[in-house]
Formats: sequence, structure tokens, C-alpha cells
Amino acid sequence: MEIRRLAQKPLPLTTDGALELVFLGVGSAFTKRHYQTNLLIRKGQDHLMVDFGTKASQAAFEVGLRVTDFRSFLITHSHADHIGGLEEVALANRYVTHTKPRIYITAQFQRLLWSSSLRGGCALNERPPLTFRDFFDVERPAPLEGMPRETYGFRVGTIGVRMFRTRHIPDSASDWRDSVWSVGIVIDDRVMYTSDTRFDPELLSSFSAVFPLEIIFHDCQLFTGGIHASFEELQTLPASTRQRIVPVHFGDNWEAHETKLAAAGFRQLALQHAIYRF
Repeated sequence: MEIRRLAQKPLPLTTDGALELVFLGVGSAFTKRHYQTNLLIRKGQDHLMVDFGTKASQAAFEVGLRVTDFRSFLITHSHADHIGGLEEVALANRYVTHTKPRIYITAQFQRLLWSSSLRGGCALNERPPLTFRDFFDVERPAPLEGMPRETYGFRVGTIGVRMFRTRHIPDSASDWRDSVWSVGIVIDDRVMYTSDTRFDPELLSSFSAVFPLEIIFHDCQLFTGGIHASFEELQTLPASTRQRIVPVHFGDNWEAHETKLAAAGFRQLALQHAIYRF
């Protein structure tokens, strides 16, 4: 993996063919410094925007992009730091550019996302009321057999995506089966991005046995408790796993923890606007 700094605005949505990941933000839900953890994947002429939170529109603007520039979306779960900007995406595409972006989504999560989050601001702008498909071209990921847990697969052109269930909410969930819909992804069978998840060592060990994971961008809360994996929990993982982990989705007090993270064998904290090239 090579790490580059952003040197061009607007941020290109294409590459020379290499797989590249760019975080529009790397912070947790309440961060004020590094926006929220929303991830752009790009490869050749293809791209996928993973989540679009309340601050994503501003984060995109600061790298020279409009919300209508993104043509493909995956939403990992329904917290506002991951979906809060999606209404703007829907409305700007329908009423400004008169286009529909693609969204890769299961029927189960589509019902939740529309009825509990997007419907109030989107459906009633016209008569008869609009539906989810009036705003998005829907692509259904295919269920995959033989995976360690419920997993779906799809391709965005040259980008391969495996989408797996995670253990996130509610706080009482004993495993991913008891959790409300939340997912992480494996990209091109080589890079894992957990999105939001509680500490789940079985996730890492089981998928590492299936895929040659080079890097794991892992949710890392800087205190223990709640619905996110903590630094203290992650440092109990085997050294061979820790050395592949790039912590992401952290709070504004991250400087106080950098030395401890390095001493525990983790890679450098994820960097906003850095280009991770594979």
C-alpha cells in the first residue's frame, strides 16, 4: 500500500487503473475536526461512494466535488453520520441535474432506509408521493454462499465488493445476527473496511482465512464502552492482525492516543483526504 497526499482539485473520481481509497472524513459521529468517516473507492473509470453523512456535502465541496458528481453509492447503516447527506444527494439529482445515481442495496435495508430516514424529506415533494426508485437506480447485491456470515457481492465496473453483516446496534446485540442492519465490505478481495462495528474478533479471523487481506480499515473508538470497537479491545488482537489495522472513525482527541496506538503495533491512523493506493 502506498499513501499519497491529495494534490489535485477537484478530486478525480478515476485512476490510472489502480485501486485507490480516499476518506472524505475519518472522524466519529460527533467529530468537529475531521468530518465523518465516509469513503470513496475509485479504480480506473469506476467509483463507489460508501456512506454520505451529515457533513459529507461540505467535505466533498472542500475537495472540489458536488453531491451530483457521485454516481454510485453503498450505505452501510442508518446512523446520520453515514446517511445524513443522502437526502441532498436524492433531491439535487432529481431537481438540479435530473439524473438518478445508482445505489447498491438489499430490499431489507431499502425498506428501513426509506421508511425511517429518507421518506419524510423526499416523498412528499410531488403528487402522487415519490418512491425510493424515483431517486435512485437500485442494484441488488447477490447473496454469496460459503462465506463466514451473511454476505452479498456485487461489482461496480472493475471494483469487486463483498458486503458482510456486522455487529453494531443495539448495544444488547450478542452477535451480527441480533443486530439491526449494518455492514462492512471487502474490496477486490484484498482490503477490508469494517465501517461501524463493535469488537468482533471472529469477523477478522474468519474473513482473513477466506481472503488475503492486506489492510483492514477498522472502526476504533478511543474509549471503551458502547457500540464501537475500542482501542483497548483491538490491542488484544494477535500482532499479525494489529499490524494490518488502520484505525478510523475516531474522536477529536486522537492526538492524545497516537503514541499508544503506535506502541500497540497498529498502523498510522487513517488520514482525511489521503490517497491509499493498492
